[in-house]
Amino acid sequence: MSNIYESAEATLGFISSPCLTKVELRVACRGISDRDALSKPDPCVVLKMQSHGQWFEVDRTEVIRSSSSPVFSKVFLVDYYFEEVQRLRYELHDISSGNNGLRDADFLGAMECTLGQIVSQRKLTKALLKQGNTAGKSSITVTAEELSGNDDYVELSFSARKLDDKCTVWDWDSNGKHDFIGEFQTTFKEMRAEQEGKQIQWECINPKYQMKKKNYRNSGVVILNHCKIIRMYSFLEYIMGGCQIQFTVAIDFTASNGDPRNSCSLHYIHPYQPNEYLKALVAVGEICQDYDSDKMFPAFGFGALIPPDFKVSHDFAVNFDEDNPECAGIQGVVEAYQNCLPKIQLYGPTNIAPIIQKVASSASEEMHTKEAMEYFILLILTDGVITDMADTREAIVHASHLPMSVIIVGVGNADFTDMQILDGDDGILRSPKGEPVLRDIVQFVPFKDFKHASPAALAKSVLAEVPNQVVDYYNAKGIKPKCMSDYESTRAFSP
Repeated sequence: MSNIYESAEATLGFISSPCLTKVELRVACRGISDRDALSKPDPCVVLKMQSHGQWFEVDRTEVIRSSSSPVFSKVFLVDYYFEEVQRLRYELHDISSGNNGLRDADFLGAMECTLGQIVSQRKLTKALLKQGNTAGKSSITVTAEELSGNDDYVELSFSARKLDDKCTVWDWDSNGKHDFIGEFQTTFKEMRAEQEGKQIQWECINPKYQMKKKNYRNSGVVILNHCKIIRMYSFLEYIMGGCQIQFTVAIDFTASNGDPRNSCSLHYIHPYQPNEYLKALVAVGEICQDYDSDKMFPAFGFGALIPPDFKVSHDFAVNFDEDNPECAGIQGVVEAYQNCLPKIQLYGPTNIAPIIQKVASSASEEMHTKEAMEYFILLILTDGVITDMADTREAIVHASHLPMSVIIVGVGNADFTDMQILDGDDGILRSPKGEPVLRDIVQFVPFKDFKHASPAALAKSVLAEVPNQVVDYYNAKGIKPKCMSDYESTRAFSP
């Protein structure tokens, strides 16, 4: 059991890609005890990041002399990737006087975590572990803050009067031959004066008329009706404000997967090598779990005959507890999946609309709170083309109005061409009645495209769009991040 989980986890590699944003990490320690009981330590913290299973130093703090509870002024600046597991290690060393190197330093303890864990909590405090992973009385606190430019935008509305026989600055003609009327120049600072109640207007000047006509004044006046700054919040502002990612898994148990007892089955449980379902589940789940404080994940199955009456179900709890389908951690989902295989009979058809509707029901309750509290991600793992396409399109169109994203991973070698319709990248998905999705919430990826890559590459592909989907939903609804008051002023707009 654990071998399969650890094997899948170990294959998660570090992939470089354009980062979502940069994060500042500040460090403080408490209760440091020196090996020399007669003096206080001279602490220094070294930050390391894991890449391809090895730790590499990113940066280190200054040395603070004679301090058992140092607050370091050095700020670590790291690139943040939502779609990757970024493993960090903080090492605390006692630097001997007159020496700033680590060769002769005493190791005082270390703490390992992921960047996702830090940003989801904004302030993470953990014990420093010494050799042999024994916890002492000392602890380390890491505080995160997003470093970003200003993503706000400006909404402008203009009107005009006495234009040269026209109604706009350019006279629009249906034949494409538009007539130039005039121009003017201004600055944003000048336009912002409208917010103070001042009427702002400019003379519209045509340079040709100005040169030819001695008594030329202008070709009309353009008036600024309003200048409104629209505040745009970032993904990390919602996460750091307390928004939780609710991660749900749905697994295909249709007969086309093959008998799980047969080594050719897509559900075959090898003692050392995880199957494609487990690889995809762990790769995506390992990332999403950092953004859920209770680490409890609902897991459902579809397309199987289930006990005790062995009727077909398309949304049964993998742990067979319909009242509480949640599993403890990604490890718990893996265990529930493996435990249920001998108890069910693979059947069909491949219907996924019921599971989308089930998660959408929970997301609908969140929508009514009008707060950025929970955003839902549904991971569907399936081996074949779905058989309820019309109902699925209807369910996705409905879900596009909710705080929800759907990730579909196609397992095996089936032809998934028809599944690309749901993705929406090649055109707007519509319900059978013609209603378009409000926003693109579906990402489909065939696992076979990543067969020779690490599961981390799969996770990167399917999760890359999630931050924008979260931001698009909450900003469109005009919903601010929670707990903004303590750092709202840090991003106050300045011209």
